[in-house]
Amino acid sequence: MAQETYLIDGMTCASCVATVENAVKKLPGMTSCSVNLTTEKMAVSYDDSQVNQEKIEQAVADAGYGVKLFIEGQAASQEEREEKRLAGMKQRLIWSTIFTFPLLYISMGSMMGLPLPAFLEAASHPLTFTLVQLVLTLPVMAIGWHFYRTGFKTLFKGHPNMDSLVAVATTAAFLYSLASTYHVFLGHAHHVHQLYFESVAVILTLITLGKFFETLSKGRTSEAIKKLMHLSAKEALVVRDGQEILLPIEELVLGDQVLVKPGQKIPVDGQVLSGHSSVDESMLTGESIPVEKAIGDQVYGGSINSQGALTIETQKLGKDTLLSQIIKLVEDAQATKAPIAKIADQVSGVFVPVVMGIALVTGLAWFFLGGQSFSFTLTVAVSVLVIACPCALGLATPTAIMVGTGLAAKNGILFKSGDSLELAHQVDTIVFDKTGTLTRGKPELVSLTSYRVDWNREQLLRAVASLEAQSSHPISQALVDKAKEEGLSLSAVQDFENLAGFGLKGQVAGQELLVGNKALMEKEEVDLSSAQADFVQLTQEGQTPIFVASQGQLLGLLGVADQLKPDSQAAIQALQAKGIEVVMLTGDNEQTAQAIAQEAGINRVISQVLPDQKAQAISDLQAADKKVAMVGDGINDAPALATADLGIAMGAGTDIAIESADIVLMKPDLLDVLKALEVSRATIRTIKFNLFWAFIYNILAIPVAMGLLYLFGGPLLNPMLAGLAMSFSSVSVVLNSLGLNYHKV
Repeated sequence: MAQETYLIDGMTCASCVATVENAVKKLPGMTSCSVNLTTEKMAVSYDDSQVNQEKIEQAVADAGYGVKLFIEGQAASQEEREEKRLAGMKQRLIWSTIFTFPLLYISMGSMMGLPLPAFLEAASHPLTFTLVQLVLTLPVMAIGWHFYRTGFKTLFKGHPNMDSLVAVATTAAFLYSLASTYHVFLGHAHHVHQLYFESVAVILTLITLGKFFETLSKGRTSEAIKKLMHLSAKEALVVRDGQEILLPIEELVLGDQVLVKPGQKIPVDGQVLSGHSSVDESMLTGESIPVEKAIGDQVYGGSINSQGALTIETQKLGKDTLLSQIIKLVEDAQATKAPIAKIADQVSGVFVPVVMGIALVTGLAWFFLGGQSFSFTLTVAVSVLVIACPCALGLATPTAIMVGTGLAAKNGILFKSGDSLELAHQVDTIVFDKTGTLTRGKPELVSLTSYRVDWNREQLLRAVASLEAQSSHPISQALVDKAKEEGLSLSAVQDFENLAGFGLKGQVAGQELLVGNKALMEKEEVDLSSAQADFVQLTQEGQTPIFVASQGQLLGLLGVADQLKPDSQAAIQALQAKGIEVVMLTGDNEQTAQAIAQEAGINRVISQVLPDQKAQAISDLQAADKKVAMVGDGINDAPALATADLGIAMGAGTDIAIESADIVLMKPDLLDVLKALEVSRATIRTIKFNLFWAFIYNILAIPVAMGLLYLFGGPLLNPMLAGLAMSFSSVSVVLNSLGLNYHKV
């Protein structure tokens, strides 16, 4: 199975997207094809034993469009392509305007009482009046030649698009005007009133103006991805053979030692070898507070070194870096379609041929049934063709998805597809893995009780930590860390024994010490009656009890637990306030699970499930007609993440390309789950508004262009105004999508 991306040239509207997709999907062995009008890319997945690159390119070419394989790094960036297209469009707009303004003045000036030179007066010099308009129109048509080239090419291939509508409309108006010019040449002066040269030029100029503004504003939809791309450092200061050398980033190799001074961008992903600093990772994780970095810590390319100098060992380069993976995930999401886009696809596939039919039928009806002149008929038909271009329809979904995914990425949330972006707002049940998701993922000392007056808290913790320092168990490490945190120095230990399944034994500062579970105390016949009430309370609270004894006497009881993250309660309350049911899924025993759930404010708990049973627990919820999202760490929760309608992985700034998840949260902040749902809601709301506007525009505009108002004594829509309205309907859709950037999440 092969997957590739192609650049498609010549697409102008939703009809083009449908044409290209349909042409490629017909190929044998093609499993999926998605074309994005905004990025002008086509993502395909196919069986390479049945179809190849040559056949795919031929299918697109046969449909009337340019195509070439997109190779990361070799092809010009989207930004460069946009700048080049914008520059060309700007030139065409300027030159079209230079010819169109005098043409409009000459043709319409007398109607508005504006003065004209005597030799250009229609009444006295009809032939000069006509020929000057023809001469001014021809350059505008030449400048807009791409409308005719693409429009007629796709029309003759049976897949008319927006350019076809413009080409047919302006060609009809031009040919009619040319016929009138011939009559003026023969001396029939009254034909000067049947010229449509200005309509041809103004329509072409206004549509170019609309496309210019559309491209200008469309470029801003990918602003977030551009900022991410610009984060990459171009050079790095490398230490080789004791020398500091400034090298292009492409020349670095794994293992290189890179020196990063205060205020500089970190150029690579790697580990700090020396130095201490705070690093701004906000563009990668959305976290505004700088992160402290010391020896052994991971740093990521694109982040900013704020204070001290750091020496970093290079561990990842190029496409393997965190920044590159983020960019790829966002680009992939922007290249895919949300299911809601199918509405526009289904309509646009037949829209242009239907509009052509409406224009023809309307013109014939006015001519034969309405008794109108051919000039009137042409005005109506041209207006219908021009106003109905489905540009807004094609831009409604991709522009909103681009801005929505960019907004999410800016906040450290990565949607991996348009599907996940749409599905997130439908979720009504969220299942949280406990360990590492709701909780910190590592045990901590929560409580310590001493039962001997001669053993205070400090003495007890120092003695226990000294013994535990000889063990590598996570609970042992938690107790040692706590002692260090409180500034306690550890004592020497002799005769250390690891009593498997029970605890530890050894001589601490000359005194024999037992540290372990209830079974160890009972085995050594230690009286636990004084700690019975505390023991029951600890177990009810989900803490792991650790007894400390010496010479058959109970010294103390410690409670160790994996504690809730500081934001867990707030996140759960906020989700429940939105009407979302929250479920906790854990392999812990029922008592521990209930204690954590109660503290977090979760009512429903599924406990004592093995990793391979978590997926079944998700399926059971789905069987009850729930739209289920699973939030986990993306490693042992992979089956459950894949089974859920929406898998959300807590990336925590590490392995972000977790295949089983649909959404990756860059930092371990549960409130980002809520942000992801809110971005989804806002994006889908924008898409629905865009589609509504695009549909309602055509529903209202086409009847007006057909002469509905004229039937009831109102005005007839001028083709020039139709061109203006069509152009700015597209711009309005793009601007509405850009409004998402200002949405608070």
